[in-house]
Order: sequence, then structure tokens, then C-alpha cells
Amino acid sequence: MTGVQLRKVGDDEGEQRLDRWLKRHFAQLNQGMVEKLCRTGQIRVDGGRVKAATHVLPGQEVRVPPLPEAAPVAPAGPARLARITDADAQMIQAAVLWKDEHIIALNKPPGLPSQGGSGQGDRHVDGLTEALKFGYKDRPKLVHRLDKDTSGVLLLARTDRIARALSEAFRERDTRKIYWAIVAGVPSPRKGTVRYGLVKAPGRGGEEKMLCIHPGKVTETEGAKRATTDYAVLDALGSRAAWVALVPITGRTHQLRAHMAELGHPIIGDGKYGGTGQENLGDGWGAQLGGDISRKLHLHARQIRFTHPITKKLMTIVAPLPAHMARSWKTLGWSESDVPADPFEDDA
Repeated sequence: MTGVQLRKVGDDEGEQRLDRWLKRHFAQLNQGMVEKLCRTGQIRVDGGRVKAATHVLPGQEVRVPPLPEAAPVAPAGPARLARITDADAQMIQAAVLWKDEHIIALNKPPGLPSQGGSGQGDRHVDGLTEALKFGYKDRPKLVHRLDKDTSGVLLLARTDRIARALSEAFRERDTRKIYWAIVAGVPSPRKGTVRYGLVKAPGRGGEEKMLCIHPGKVTETEGAKRATTDYAVLDALGSRAAWVALVPITGRTHQLRAHMAELGHPIIGDGKYGGTGQENLGDGWGAQLGGDISRKLHLHARQIRFTHPITKKLMTIVAPLPAHMARSWKTLGWSESDVPADPFEDDA
């Protein structure tokens, strides 16, 4: 049995779920044990009580109670690689948009989680990075994440030094991400900013859902965090649906989905925030358009802009639409080339 331990989240580990971080560092822990230790307050972050799904950041201190000794761990390497099927290795390698000796940029497919965790299963980007070493000794590291059903640009660092630099850039908001989505109805005004705070909905177990909180009530709502999203309508199908660009100024869980639903314009295919029916109970449409439009989530991380940590060049990585969204664009008569890359560029 070990004693109480205080462990700091490393600068090279980026933002990740607490349960995932714990299981990486303590092989004897399983999901049930982590959730029980969090529920009873035995695991704490910076002295505060947390849940298994809480995200930890580099520099935070995690209190770990006495644990049973870990069983011997089988050597890593070939055994780990053997668990990745040839089909998955080809899939994740085909998702590479661009790479150099420091960074890999993926076009993450929809339906593939960024990391493991409660309810996510064993198949996720982080678990497939063995197939992305491309001659390097170590696996590349995630420095940010996308929701399971959100597709698009995802960056991985090929060394610890680059992981630290990119993690800092995301933390200081020195990167710029632009998402594309189809939403129900047409937001008015056609360009604006959403400033509702977000707090996790109570009583949902391991399933996360966020509630929007009026900006004036964020400070008095326990657990609420401020959140800001810029949006712009790029095209519309009458008053029924709109193609929007979304920029998350902050990076909260489900921020874009919760904010658009709060405006009364849920993202198409978002059953969690927009309902599963074709029409909602309000003035607009629900999260499904019907007809030939896919019922999958129509949210895509289209573009990321960042300063390369080594070359100092301004990098812009663009991800093509996934197949279900490309079909929707064709059905609605929209073309990717008809809109500006950054519709907010000329804003003061």
C-alpha cells in the first residue's frame, strides 16, 4: 500500500480528463475506483473536490490517497502496437493533414473520441498514436481535444518541448480556431457574440451536459464558468437553416453546442442540446432537418491558426468537411469556396 501522494500535472501533458490522467500514472486504478475516490473526496485537485470527468491542467496538484501496489506491467512497444488493427492504423494515418518534425495535424473523423474515459471505449485518437510515430521513438501527444462527434483539425506534438509550447499557446489563447456548423433557423443578428456562462447539469452520472447561465449570474452560480463564442452567418436556406462560422474565445466543454441551442438555433444533428425530433417546441426548427440531411452532428473544426513554436511562422491548417457534412452542403447548394476563410478578420 502506498502513502498519500501529491503529484503535479506535467507541462507536457496538456489538458485532459482527471480519470484518464490518473489511470496513466497509476495502473492499479480502474474507472470505478477513480469515481469512488473522487466521490468520497479522497482525490483532490489543488485542494478542492473534483469529479472523474473534471479536466486537469499543467501545473495543477493532484492529491492521491494510499493505493494498493500496482501489478507488474507488461513491456510497452510491440504489444501496444499489436492492439491497433491495420484498418485503424491506415485510417489514422490517412487523417494526417500536415506534419513536420515537430507537429502533426489531423482531420479527426466524427465518432472517434480524442481520448478515452467513461463511456468512450478503447478506440480513440490517443490510443492510436502509436501508428503516428513515423520513425520517432515516442508517440505524439495530444495538446487539445475535440468532442467525439465533432470532426476537424486536431494538433499533436511530436516532442515534450513542443507539447509544452503548444499547451501554453492554447492556455493563453494565442491560437485561433474556426468551426463550421449548420444550425436550425437563422440567428439574428447575423453576426454576434454569445456570453452565457456554463455549468455542468446535475445528476447525469458520467454523461456530460452543460447548462447556460446568464452572464450576470455566473459568479453566484456554483461551478459556473464564463464562456464566450463569436458567430457569423455565412449562408442560409431561407429561414429554415444557416451555415455559421463559430469561434470559441474560451474553451469550455460543449460550449458551441450549448451556446447555439441557448440562442434557439441548435446545431443540426445535436440530439443532446437540440432534441431528437425534426421540430422543437419553440419558434424554430429542432436539431434535425429531415429529408436527405444526415442525422449526425454538423459541427466541424474547419481551421486552426497558430504560431509555429520553432519556425515562428504563422501556420493555418484547414480541414475538409467530413463525408456527411459534404453531402449536406451539396444538398443545400452551398460551396466551401464561396465564403471567406475568416469572416471575423475585418472586425474592429
